[in-house]
Amino acid sequence: MARCRFALPLVLLLVSVLSAQNPPQSDPQALSLVSQSMTALTGGTSISDVTLSGTATWSNGTANETASATLMAKGSGESRFDMTLSAGPRSEIRNDASTTSQGESLATDGSVNPWAYQNCLVNAAWFFPQLSVLGATGESTLIFLYVGQETRNGGTVWHIQSYRYSQSNTPTTRQLSTMDIYLDAATFLPSAFVFNVHPNNDSTQSIPVEVDFSAYQALSGVQVPFRIQRYVAGNLGFDLSVTSAQFNSGLPDSLFAIQ
Repeated sequence: MARCRFALPLVLLLVSVLSAQNPPQSDPQALSLVSQSMTALTGGTSISDVTLSGTATWSNGTANETASATLMAKGSGESRFDMTLSAGPRSEIRNDASTTSQGESLATDGSVNPWAYQNCLVNAAWFFPQLSVLGATGESTLIFLYVGQETRNGGTVWHIQSYRYSQSNTPTTRQLSTMDIYLDAATFLPSAFVFNVHPNNDSTQSIPVEVDFSAYQALSGVQVPFRIQRYVAGNLGFDLSVTSAQFNSGLPDSLFAIQ
């Protein structure tokens, strides 16, 4: 019995070491679909940043308001969403440029609400597929899985999944960073991103978020979704009609600074 007690920790340590030496690999079929999607989205154009402007309807669960909105992203790790509501400006900022991913909301009353770490592991540029995880296949910690071909909202889609791999806390990191990606089977353009957010004080409680992309138009060879809808827990909370898109304008990092 004593030998068994000593052997079990040794076995667990060996498994841990082997897992660290052999991290999971992305599915080749998933990577092929991601590559085809990026080709369809960019037309070969390199995109470093984007600014989308338009009119959006915002819902807080009890009332709806329509106002101007601006969404900006730089690289795959910085994003900002600004909307001018009657009660004042509202913003959401993500910044993964530092060693720790961060996020915050700026409320209409001027208060700053930092996001818990569990809400900073999924896509920063949730509104612009070209700067999402689809364009970050070179990151060693990002894993893509092929799920299959499915029917979704009456159309045929390719379903793939992404998540972040961490040697220190793999199951939790994977759960919190998982995103389901749906690509139109004919055009390879993303039709939806689906992921979870969580209360700041409870990473085990998941709230589903779905971002739907439609009305794609080509601007200088780049496919831009001119309709972006974000659902939270099944309710439409943000509905944007894009009126203009600007690429590679040299957005400064200061726009994405966390307070």
